[in-house]
Amino acid sequence: MRRLLYLAVLILLLSACAAPPPPPEEPSPPEPEIEEPPPAPVQEPYEIKDPTEEREGYVPWTGVVEHLFFHPVIAYPELAFDGDSQENGLDDFMVTVDEYKKILQSVYEKGYVLVDINSVWSEETGEDGQARMVRNTLYLPEGKKPLVLSYDDTNYYPYMLENGFAHKLIIGEDLKIASWGRDPQGGEVVSRDLDAIPILDKFVEEHPDFSPFGAKGCLSLTGYEGILGYRTQTDTQEWDEAKEANRQKEREAAAPIVEELRRTGWTFGSHTWGHIRLGDGNMTRIQADTQRWLDEVGSLVGETTVLFYPHGERPDGNDWTDTGPAFRYLQEQGFRIFCSVGVESFSFLKKDISAVICDRLHPDGTTLRHSRDRYLQFYDAKDIIDLTVRPQREVSWTEE
Repeated sequence: MRRLLYLAVLILLLSACAAPPPPPEEPSPPEPEIEEPPPAPVQEPYEIKDPTEEREGYVPWTGVVEHLFFHPVIAYPELAFDGDSQENGLDDFMVTVDEYKKILQSVYEKGYVLVDINSVWSEETGEDGQARMVRNTLYLPEGKKPLVLSYDDTNYYPYMLENGFAHKLIIGEDLKIASWGRDPQGGEVVSRDLDAIPILDKFVEEHPDFSPFGAKGCLSLTGYEGILGYRTQTDTQEWDEAKEANRQKEREAAAPIVEELRRTGWTFGSHTWGHIRLGDGNMTRIQADTQRWLDEVGSLVGETTVLFYPHGERPDGNDWTDTGPAFRYLQEQGFRIFCSVGVESFSFLKKDISAVICDRLHPDGTTLRHSRDRYLQFYDAKDIIDLTVRPQREVSWTEE
């Protein structure tokens, strides 16, 4: 029996020795590499300087401060110039993106540098105790000339949205101002190359000597269709809680756009709330409109001393020699710089009230077609106008 037991144990031991070894353990799969997220965009610092301060290498300028103004620029000419009832008006009062870029390049090459309209004049109290506007001495890099830019109707009205313009301003993923809109096929487009404001921002980034003080331009805003593409306005016909809630959302969306524009050298002025005519002397309407602008637009963009006349129409008919009730009322609301439209960058300091009257020039289809000589100090219309996309209308000069 004992022999049988030994034999059984021996068989078991031999079987164990003959058994194949267990398979090696599979190596653990490597831990997946965790990709580091790309660094979040950082808001670039932006410096704004006072051009009235003396600096080494800068020289005083006491000559004319030129002033050009634009409306929103046409991003898609095929939508603007499509033969509808808006075509001729857009041709008269607007420039295309490509024309605008060429104008910026030309004024840069001709030695102009940007200054903020608010730095050209300031208010001082004289020995008689009366406040008056005075012209400041600007200190510019030697060989340079000052240029103010302003932009009317930067509101993106509904008619613009159907005619090839950007729809609104936004802050892009890079934290810079961009435009949002739709291309001719209806697709969404976010770009810094299809609207006057981000185009100028990019131009200054590429040519910082064009804006030695950090200035960009002054945005002339109405309020009846909101501002900057956001419907921040109330309705004069009917209103309810839902509409007010939506208006407040639009105000909240517009606020960071305003803040970023201000931070990067843009300023704001009034174009009246309803784009009204100021020359008819209707004080009830002027007062109501001004208060509404202050409530709905001024509350978003902050205080401004600049008023841009709608239609170029002067309060009381002649604001150079007359200080009528409309002008006086507007001055009492804080406006000091009053801008019309003319054939030269004219300015006049009023003696009887603290105010300055300005005229500005208007690069647009009308002057590109018919005022070539007057604008040669800035650009040659022959080099700027794109007659291949505009309506086939008359020009007053001949191509050589």
